[in-house]
Amino acid sequence: MTQVGQPTARALMRRLAVEQAECRVPSLTAAIVRDGRLAWFGGRGRVGDAAPTAATQYRLGSITKSMVAVAVMRLRDEGALDLADPLEHHLPGTRLGHLTIAQLLSHTAGLTAEPPTAWWERTPGIPAADLLARLGPAELKHRPGRRFHYSNVGFAVLGELLARLRGTTWLKALRTEVLDPLEMHDTTARPRPPHATGYAVHPWADVVLAEPEHDADGMGPAGQLWSTPHDLARWAAFLGGETCGVLSPATLAEMREPAGVDDGAAWTAGFGLGLQLARTGGRRLAGHSGSMPGFLATVWAEPSEGHAVLFMANTTSGLSATLLTDLLDILEEHEPRLPDEWRPAPADPALLALTGLWHWGPKPYALRLLPERGLSLEPVGAGGRASRFVPQDNGTWLGLDGYYAGETLRLAPDHLDLNTFIFTREPYDPGAPVPGGVSDWHA
Repeated sequence: MTQVGQPTARALMRRLAVEQAECRVPSLTAAIVRDGRLAWFGGRGRVGDAAPTAATQYRLGSITKSMVAVAVMRLRDEGALDLADPLEHHLPGTRLGHLTIAQLLSHTAGLTAEPPTAWWERTPGIPAADLLARLGPAELKHRPGRRFHYSNVGFAVLGELLARLRGTTWLKALRTEVLDPLEMHDTTARPRPPHATGYAVHPWADVVLAEPEHDADGMGPAGQLWSTPHDLARWAAFLGGETCGVLSPATLAEMREPAGVDDGAAWTAGFGLGLQLARTGGRRLAGHSGSMPGFLATVWAEPSEGHAVLFMANTTSGLSATLLTDLLDILEEHEPRLPDEWRPAPADPALLALTGLWHWGPKPYALRLLPERGLSLEPVGAGGRASRFVPQDNGTWLGLDGYYAGETLRLAPDHLDLNTFIFTREPYDPGAPVPGGVSDWHA
């Protein structure tokens, strides 16, 4: 099960084998997805008497949250809710009704990390209605919107929101709208054979302890699901852009936009709408990690490069933080992606005439023509604000990124109007409508 060369596969397997042996993992699987297809799979250790395969189930833990988030975003795209809606609009009577859906999705609602129950990951869950009844002001640990604070409880609430608006359980809604369309038929709420048993590995001896597994009930949307490397590879392809109509590419891109950062020693990790984000080694990754007693899993997609990587393991703790990025490094070293061939493309003559040098006051900028009548405005030399723009039906261009994201660009033969800023062919061209007027240049 590989689309990479034998030397690459050997190097990838060696890295996986080192991880399994040195971190003392009962069983460990990993996979790489390239251009939406499973390119490499590896498994080490034992599940029962056999090596793990791409069909072996492991618990996903919090990767469940990213799937629930997709189902919530489908509701938004259908017009059933707005991300700015207070929870009260859809779950009336809750004492947390002032929190918004966007805050819950991005872990910026200020909610406590864990529910007001016994350790929910190791005990049977309580119904969602009972859980909601227990949530009150005491579970707010920060002012809503103030900061990123990861909350398992927040996704339990979002699961109930999904259930109420769909008129079914969160799990059935997720199955119908997300899992089945992506052909993730081996992703289930409870384990099915063949599945790994969750273990804790003793820190000072080579012995293991079986961890308990229960139906989390109301907390299920925070970490209930089980899956296989094969299914998780399909999810990785989805995160990379192979959405198969489940979600629009624009909405998936919105989910990958940073909404908060994990304020540690360095800002290398953050959160979008239901997706964890990371910047490491020049890579921009989006996905989610998962942790439940006896299980660890993580999936990262790098959409700009068209690949993704994942691992699944049956251990409570102990894996290194660099396994997945090491696997990507090996892939890059052995089989770097070739750039797409450059080919000439037709250009709108009117837009072509506007390309080239423009000036924001004295600062030079270059306007370039992109595919499908898109535009790029970038500073010449150091400093300045760069953005890309896409055409709109009303004859304007909409900013995609950078400082001008969401802002309007209007084109005229002698000037560009970018949200009131006037760009001219010559620095402060007196013939263009520069606000404040233009006097002569002088020594």
